[in-house]
Amino acid sequence: MSSEQPKPSSFEEDLQFREKPGGPARYQDWTEKPVQYFTVIDKEDRSILGYLWAGDEDDAAAYEPREENDPRASNEGMTWIVLLRERKARGLRPSQTLAELYGDPEPPGMGRPLPGSLADAPNAAAVEALAKAG
Repeated sequence: MSSEQPKPSSFEEDLQFREKPGGPARYQDWTEKPVQYFTVIDKEDRSILGYLWAGDEDDAAAYEPREENDPRASNEGMTWIVLLRERKARGLRPSQTLAELYGDPEPPGMGRPLPGSLADAPNAAAVEALAKAG
């Protein structure tokens, strides 16, 4: 006689991920269309932490850390992601968000925009490549 108990049927069902509607407002995090970006530097030592980019054509904006293995650069990304989400929730286009954040000399977090660093790039991949070239 076996002492093995039968498994409940719920253990045999395939689990499926179903994203629920809602959550924070967010821009797309990739685009093949032209973007503008600026450099984010450390407020104290002025080292480059990453780049914030935005493009209106695909309603896209994101932060690219300078070095993925640098915890400071990666952690700073959360600050910029929150700022992006707040502006998206207010209904700002990505270019408006970028201009507003670029114009703030003392945003929250350890980073701030580098004055004079606003530039154009052909797409998000170009900014990502710049971040990885660091």
